[in-house]
Amino acid sequence: MASKAHLASLAESEPWTPGTFPRERLRSALVQSGVAGLNSHDRPNVLWKIRRLVDGDPDSQFGLSGVGGISAPEVLRLVAEASGIDGNPSLRHGLVRVDPEHVLAACEQIGERLALAADRGERVVMATGHPTGLPLLYQETGRLLVDAGAKLVRPLEGSTWEEGGRRRQIRYFQGVAVLTDRASALHTHSPQAMERMLAEVTPDLVFADHGFAGAAIEAGIDTVSIADVNDPALVVARAQGRAGPVVVMDDNVQPEDYWPCFQAIASRFPA
Repeated sequence: MASKAHLASLAESEPWTPGTFPRERLRSALVQSGVAGLNSHDRPNVLWKIRRLVDGDPDSQFGLSGVGGISAPEVLRLVAEASGIDGNPSLRHGLVRVDPEHVLAACEQIGERLALAADRGERVVMATGHPTGLPLLYQETGRLLVDAGAKLVRPLEGSTWEEGGRRRQIRYFQGVAVLTDRASALHTHSPQAMERMLAEVTPDLVFADHGFAGAAIEAGIDTVSIADVNDPALVVARAQGRAGPVVVMDDNVQPEDYWPCFQAIASRFPA
């Protein structure tokens, strides 16, 4: 029989296999990679994006109505509660640091909802508007879901349409939807792709970010999501009681660096 020390060593060598990791190891890895800790967006950028949201900028609203009707200090307070950044509205300059414990706690909350979806055999849509950072986290989480009994659905797969005079198509990478121009995966805040997807199927749950998450929330679909610290729309929707857990972290670091988030999610699934 393998010793506890051997099993712990094996788990640490396989970060994308559900295992048992010391909490401090997870926190440290998040900070070292930039998922948490020092964020790539500084204080002026965060405050500017909050102002854009409350002023009604469509690109900042992710397809959500009713998220621009509160004050900028109140939005900052909500972001601070979700991420652990300094919520002092008089602080206008400097760097932004996300608390890794907030990231892990939110991932665990997402894991609880995903584990419930698997136990119920729910139909789940997974999608990302950040195809250079988040796909691996979604893909590995999707494996957990399917292995535990959920079904990943693929609405609009391969369908092509024109949007703003440009060709658009949804493609799936191991069950994770991304918006493409048929040549490249695209970074997008737009809700239009998910709006089209939901016209084809109504899932039980969505796990997504950016406009993919916003459109699902707006449609009344149970949604858990990922948001960067300078994209507060999903955090506001959560505070309004319209959305499930939101993990606030840097959403565009190296894909492999999100493994602590995966471990926190996986910890809520039955062994």
